[in-house]
Amino acid sequence: MQYKDYYQILELERGASEEEIKRSYRKLARKYHPDVNKSLEAEAHFKEIGEAYAVLKDPEKRAAYDNLGSQWQEGQDFRPPPNWDAGFEFSGGPAFAGGEADFSDFFEELFGGLGGRPAAESYRSRFSSRGEDHHAKIAIDLEDSFHGTTRTISLKSTDIDRQTGRLVIRPHTLNVKIPQGVREGQRIRLPGQGGAGVGGGSRGDLYIEIVFNPHPLFRFDGRDIIYDLALTPWEAALGATISVPVLGGSVEMKIPANSQSGRKLRLKGKGIPGKPPGDQYVVLKVVIPRADTKKAKEFYKRMAEELPMNPRATAGN
Repeated sequence: MQYKDYYQILELERGASEEEIKRSYRKLARKYHPDVNKSLEAEAHFKEIGEAYAVLKDPEKRAAYDNLGSQWQEGQDFRPPPNWDAGFEFSGGPAFAGGEADFSDFFEELFGGLGGRPAAESYRSRFSSRGEDHHAKIAIDLEDSFHGTTRTISLKSTDIDRQTGRLVIRPHTLNVKIPQGVREGQRIRLPGQGGAGVGGGSRGDLYIEIVFNPHPLFRFDGRDIIYDLALTPWEAALGATISVPVLGGSVEMKIPANSQSGRKLRLKGKGIPGKPPGDQYVVLKVVIPRADTKKAKEFYKRMAEELPMNPRATAGN
């Protein structure tokens, strides 16, 4: 997937004001509109201009896009960092999609699931109406889900300063109760923490989507967690009892004799709490000592003589 430099596409500096963005978009849209410009590349560039404007005119999308940094080059191979949009608060409920069609894979990867601002008529057409729901994503540790906790989180909401036309980011903090057993992708509703109502209407709600930080030991799959256990060849061949880390501590686990790399052993109920709780799967990884000394090489030669085997026999070799 190629990176899109929306500022370069609109011929703007990164600190451009709202008015500068509008002015540049109008100029370029007129220049490359297919009804005016008959060159072969005009239509494609016209679509790029529209996509860039859809992002930079929206303070929420623009702030999240700016968070990616300026080190990327237009056309460079790109994958967004994990949870790149965590901590940004978006208007529109969690099910509200960006709504723009025929945009690039880059746009869809970044903004396809983010909220956006519905048309003004949808919430201002009545004298009194409830405020918009907002949503945001926060990253927590697996241990937070295992134990349950209360976290103080910092979110960034965005707006345009009406005097300068510049993007303004306003941080604010909230105390959020993380329930025990919360899963990645699950949403926590905070009533009355969304957008302000109109004409005395009640505030909307804030929906917090949970994602997990990378863990130094575990991977996860739903409520199940996965741990790679390194073994020596003799532990795998002869069997062993080994202390294995689990969420909240460790357990003694019996490794059956003649185990092979890739074998999965289950620790029932040792995953993320729930009804029922998840399991922990221990994946065995046999680590072979290096033959980097004369003595080690002689030992491996004796093994080849005394324990002959063809591990590729099932492949027909």
